[in-house]
Amino acid sequence: MNVPPVARPHGGVRGANLSRSSLLFDGPFGRIFRALPSADFGNSDAESLKALRELAKAMTSVADPADPKDGPDSEESGIPAAFTYFGQFIDHDLTFDPASSLQKQNDPDALVDFRTPQFDLDNLYGRGPDDQPYMYEADGKSFVLGTQLSGAPEVNGEARDLQRNAQDPARALIGDPRNDENVIVAQFQGLMQRFHNRVIADNPTWSFPKVQQIVRFHYQWVLLHDFLPKVVSAGVLNSVMPTAQDGSMIVDSRNLHFFHFRNSAFMPLEFSVAAYRFGHSMIRPGYRLNNGVPLKPDGKREEKDTLLPIFKQGLHPKDLRGFKAPQEDWAIDWRRFIDLEPMSYGGPIDNPDIKNVGNRNRLQLAYKIDTSLVSPLGVLPASVAVDPSILAARNLERGWRLRLPSGQDVARAMGIAPLTDDQIVIGKFIGDAAGPGDIVVPAKSFGSFAGGAFADNCPLWTYCLAETLETTLKVKTLDGDKLIATRQLGPVGGRIVTETFVGLLLADSSSYVSLNPDWAPTTYIQNGVFGLRELVAAALNFKVQ
Repeated sequence: MNVPPVARPHGGVRGANLSRSSLLFDGPFGRIFRALPSADFGNSDAESLKALRELAKAMTSVADPADPKDGPDSEESGIPAAFTYFGQFIDHDLTFDPASSLQKQNDPDALVDFRTPQFDLDNLYGRGPDDQPYMYEADGKSFVLGTQLSGAPEVNGEARDLQRNAQDPARALIGDPRNDENVIVAQFQGLMQRFHNRVIADNPTWSFPKVQQIVRFHYQWVLLHDFLPKVVSAGVLNSVMPTAQDGSMIVDSRNLHFFHFRNSAFMPLEFSVAAYRFGHSMIRPGYRLNNGVPLKPDGKREEKDTLLPIFKQGLHPKDLRGFKAPQEDWAIDWRRFIDLEPMSYGGPIDNPDIKNVGNRNRLQLAYKIDTSLVSPLGVLPASVAVDPSILAARNLERGWRLRLPSGQDVARAMGIAPLTDDQIVIGKFIGDAAGPGDIVVPAKSFGSFAGGAFADNCPLWTYCLAETLETTLKVKTLDGDKLIATRQLGPVGGRIVTETFVGLLLADSSSYVSLNPDWAPTTYIQNGVFGLRELVAAALNFKVQ
């Protein structure tokens, strides 16, 4: 099939090619590695596009008849699944580009970040109670919550949907509409609203700006002290945020070797278009929201079972797609997404019609960060995306159109020996459990894959996934502690992500690291710790076990 040529951007993103010494070095988007050449993957646009789509297909798993899986499997990491959707929430806090459309092939010179490149929770607060009063109660401080949800009385008995309009479909009235794009991130948005309301209830005399600041400080603390340590390898993290003698993290601009700016921070394209898209590989094909209805006496699955696929084809699919009100009994039991208490580790499924009872009560874990995306992300529904409907293709083409350099060139610019072609594997990083269909492009084949288009020329997004490093993380279960093999971001991807996080916080004069670097949570800590688990627990008014 002849592939039509693609209109190429002329000049790249506005301001991205300016010299580092330029007075105009600041802007909403920019590059960390401005001097590096952009990567092409053929002698023409058509050849590059063809090669990228071939790679995208290889990076998408084949359909698994057991999807969504309902028990332990070799693709799982030791990172609780809540971190996948917390990562999505973070992304929506940083960037928003409603004017740019991959389908319309807009001119990237006009790319505009309508979000502040700050961790300021503008996706939660919107424009505030004065400008968007419909989001807030009559007190001008508390969030208006939506209708009651049921299904998780043990831990989330006060679950509420987001406030919605009365139209069909019922759209959420929130600071960022993207936080309603799936059921899980929508309910996480609701948790953040409830955490804000909890701080108000505990401090009724505080003003809205004071409450907002404290909520932001707790959120920023979680980013540095829990999220990054979960997804970035320890060696890379420590090189940017070393540990002081008292055990605290040192956040210092002198440890930023690559992310530099003058007057205000910009959003690096290497981060937003490549390195930070690692979360797509962590997505499971489906999730169990809560215990659902009890099993039938014969052990068969009930029709109302809340193990749901992320996407399902059909006219009226029952899946986790958002932008509409969820079913009334879809309240999330957050113990199934983060380790609020030890849960069952589950067990294998010998008969797909007979469900292991332990699997209904297990902590669901994110998939490994690797060069494989689950099969539902290979055929996105038309309501989510059109050509290309393969998520991997959308990521790869966006990086190419925005003229990102190759992963190898970025590694060399960092002074790191790049991965060789025979070290780059495309598929599931599941070790001895890998079967013939799991590793699509094995080691020693990547250089010749797609006619050699990627020889020493790996797209930056793929490179960041390919270079992940293996460690083990401990998961507490009712069956004892489990050490689970986990992939974390390596020297290129991890450095870009960590330096961007730290740089944006240092550049923000209202962040806790700028206003009060010695600040630490005190009110909502449990067992001496405050992380994502404790934030969720505070919103739920739940005691961590």
